[in-house]
Amino acid sequence: MSGRRESPLMRGGGAGPPLSRGSRIAAAVVVGVALGCLCAFLYPDGLFARAPDSAIHWPRRAECDTSREVAKLKSRLVLLERKNAEFKKQINELSMKLQLAGQGKNEALYKAGPFGTVKALRTNPTVTPDLSINPRLANILEQVAVKKELIVALANSNVKEMLEMWFTNIKRAGISNYLVVALDDNIENFCKSNDVPVYRRDPDDGIDNIGKTGGNHAVSGLKFRILREFLQLGYSVLLSDIDIIFFQNPFDHLYRDSDVESMSDGHDNMTAYGFNDVFDEPSMGWARYAHTMRIWVYNSGFFFIRPTIPSIELLDRVAYRLSHEPKSWDQAVFNEELYFPSYPGYEGLHASKRTMDIYLFMNSKVLFKTVRKDAHLRKLKPVIVHLNYHPDKYDRMKAVIEFYVNGKQNALERFTDGSE
Repeated sequence: MSGRRESPLMRGGGAGPPLSRGSRIAAAVVVGVALGCLCAFLYPDGLFARAPDSAIHWPRRAECDTSREVAKLKSRLVLLERKNAEFKKQINELSMKLQLAGQGKNEALYKAGPFGTVKALRTNPTVTPDLSINPRLANILEQVAVKKELIVALANSNVKEMLEMWFTNIKRAGISNYLVVALDDNIENFCKSNDVPVYRRDPDDGIDNIGKTGGNHAVSGLKFRILREFLQLGYSVLLSDIDIIFFQNPFDHLYRDSDVESMSDGHDNMTAYGFNDVFDEPSMGWARYAHTMRIWVYNSGFFFIRPTIPSIELLDRVAYRLSHEPKSWDQAVFNEELYFPSYPGYEGLHASKRTMDIYLFMNSKVLFKTVRKDAHLRKLKPVIVHLNYHPDKYDRMKAVIEFYVNGKQNALERFTDGSE
């Protein structure tokens, strides 16, 4: 048999004698040691070094980071919601301006959408501010107002004690955008000495005589003339009587979708928000029942009014009637102008209105007749309480503060439901 032929690599050839098995092992050991030394030099902590503590405990840090991210996202969501509300307001105002621009033209600006989708414009556009009306007041409002909004109260020396209680509670609630319109020198100096923003109008005999000596109703009627300048300057006003106690910031609870948002004199859902009242006249036989709509009046001592044309027209109408009808009551006139429709010989006011929540913006009848006797309602914290139903205002105001601020649960018990 012929022998196996060796390939050139298997032959010794001229490369010298083949290495022995021991020599090859020795060479491999030398190479391994050299590689080990090289790795030790390049990786002093080893190829599989122990991870640092920060890496070992990464889930806890991840949890912290996640919490921070969630908080940031929530904060951003609130910001976006506010911006969205502002954009909606701008859209409504621009839509109204477009609609007003098209009035009297033949072409229609809008087409009605599908059934159930059509919504009328609810919010009238604001007026263009006219700073020339009262530059001094404009300067004060620029410093006091927040987002062109502020609380305004009128006061003379007859109500000094209640005024002090009024602004003390406003400060306690953390409200900064408020202003007292002083009707005499004493109140102006009193406010300045207590670091209360105050505005004293330029001399006006027609207003000054009433402002210095007038009672509650007389002074209350002045506000419709005085507020006009605030609206002309482009500011929304939350008008407040001084027999009101603030527990929260009211600007956090307004809708701003109407010309006027007002608290109600109603004492439950029916009387405050309206109901169908059936009138019975038996002599009419089959037609004895007539349906009527009833609602209790708005309180002219606490309302939010936006600087719109219908709002200014409302102030003008009320001020005119009060000056020409001496025996009229400002609250009655205020509601008649807001609610009465147009009819032959009379053109009604086209102003939009909204009723405030009666348990947030609470009158004293709601408090003393209902809330204080209900275990659930007693736990609610109102935005304001208005002592409009009771003549012993000062004592009841102090008791209301004891109840809601100091937590004295029996503070209201000694008072009757109504006036004595």
